Parts: sequence; C-alpha cells; structure tokens
Amino acid sequence: MWFLALALLGLGLLYRWYRQSKILENLSDKYVFITGCDTGFGNLLAKQLDKRGMKVLAACLTEKAAENLKNETCSRVQTVILDVTDSENVRSATKWVSNIVKDKGLWGLVNNAGIGIPGAANEWLTTDDFLRVLNVNLLGVIDVTLNMLPMIRKAQGRLVNVGSAAGRTNVSSGGYGMSKNGIESFSDSLRREMLPFGVKVSIIEPGFFKTELTNPELHKQSIKLLWQQASEEVKKSYGAEYFNKSNIGGLSTALQNAVDKPLMLVMALLMPWRHSAPPVVTCYGLYGACTDSSSSLDTLLRWMGY
Repeated sequence: MWFLALALLGLGLLYRWYRQSKILENLSDKYVFITGCDTGFGNLLAKQLDKRGMKVLAACLTEKAAENLKNETCSRVQTVILDVTDSENVRSATKWVSNIVKDKGLWGLVNNAGIGIPGAANEWLTTDDFLRVLNVNLLGVIDVTLNMLPMIRKAQGRLVNVGSAAGRTNVSSGGYGMSKNGIESFSDSLRREMLPFGVKVSIIEPGFFKTELTNPELHKQSIKLLWQQASEEVKKSYGAEYFNKSNIGGLSTALQNAVDKPLMLVMALLMPWRHSAPPVVTCYGLYGACTDSSSSLDTLLRWMGY
C-alpha cells in the first residue's frame, strides 16, 4: 500500500518536473501586454522582458509614467494610457493592441495593476471604499482579460494574474484581501476553461515587497482619514488605543519589514514566459509562503497544472 502511494507520488513529481522543465526559445516575435507599468512590478517586468528581446506593450495610468518608461527602454516597448476601471478605455486599449499584433495574436497578458487603499477595519469603511479597491484589483482584471482573451486564444498564449498571499490567507480588512481571493477563483476557473485552447493561466502571489502599494506613509494617511470620517459611535466603540496600536503601529511594522528587492518577484514573473508549461501558482517574498487554504481537490488540480 505504502509502496503504491510512494510510486504514484514519484510519478506525479516526475510528471510535474517534465512539464515545467521545457524552456521556450525564440521569444523575440512575441507580444506581451502588461497593466500597471507606472511603478513597481509592472515597470520592472516591462524592462526585464525588453532586455530579453520581447515586444512589450506597457499600459500606464499616467502620461508621465509612460514617457519615463519609454525613455528607459528600447524602441520595442510601446505604451498606452489605461485606467482598468474605465470599460471604454479598456476597449480602446484592446483595439490599440489588436492593431499592433494583427494576425499573430497576443502571446501574453499580465494583469498587474492594483491598489491597496483604502483599507482599515471593515466597520470604518463605506461600500464605496470597498468598490474602489474591487474595481481595480478584481473587476478591472476581469474586464481587461475578457477583452484581450480572443487575441490570447488566437496565439495560444498565456495569462498571468498578479494575486497576493492575502488571496489565500487574509490578515487585513477592507477590499484588498477579498479582491485577491477573487483573483484566485477567477484564475482557477479560467485556467480550466482555456485548457482545450492551449492557453496557460498562472497566478503570481507576492508577499510584502517595497513598492508604492506597500508605502507605509500612504497607508497611515489613508487610515487616519478613514478614522476621522468614522461615526462617533465607531470611534467610541473602538477607541484611540485600537486605532493607534492595531492599525497604525501594527501596519507600519508589517509594511516596514517588506522585502526591499521587488526584482526578486519579477524573476518569478519571468517564469511563465520561459517555460512551455509554467507553474500554476508561484509564491514569493515575505508572508508569501504557499500555505494553501483551498480545498484538497483544488490544491491537487493546481499542483498537477490544472
């Protein structure tokens, strides 16, 4: 009995290694569209793929960020202004991509754009506070993906969604954790739907890295503003001690301990473009360990690449 179990485990490990060991060559004619290239992971990934000779289509939120990126990369990198919460803007960006890739299709899409605030104790927030995060981190991802998917399917390409360790085990309040949990669910269902079409879907789950999203000062300012806007009943119930210790002190400690090497995460983001069968889930960074809280069946399917 134990021998059979060990044999099956060994075959599973061998199969997984074989799938993920095949390296792709000749990527210079491939197009990859990346959202959220103003700063952080998206910006670094665009530069790294550019250095490796790939054709990068980088979406930035601001003109200034787009201009800076073009100045720091070669002529292969093309930029577009994109607000993922604006469906008309998403459709316009899709048309822009289609005119560039033409019959080749889009070989890669990286849904990286995201925000972390507003976030505080749930009772301090309004529905609009939750929606602000969900519209960017989840609904924006879905909108971009559904618009780009025909081009990805045509190229039998790959889709990478940037999730978070908070998408598995949420230790924060507000919309961020639930948005990243939604990314997990959306990615898993889409991966299985795209199998017959030869499209690969992966999730990258960063822990704490020092980027604009984890800027402690921005988070502290946001929390202070939410506390000021909270009702008197909420302030009385929670008290100043809760506000100072749980939200300001605890948050600052966690964010200040963030890993100061976001390029480490970008190396993980490069894996889906190098491997013919990229890992389904890649976890990286502080608090980024893959402690899967999903069902045993779902964990097994992910482990086998489904």
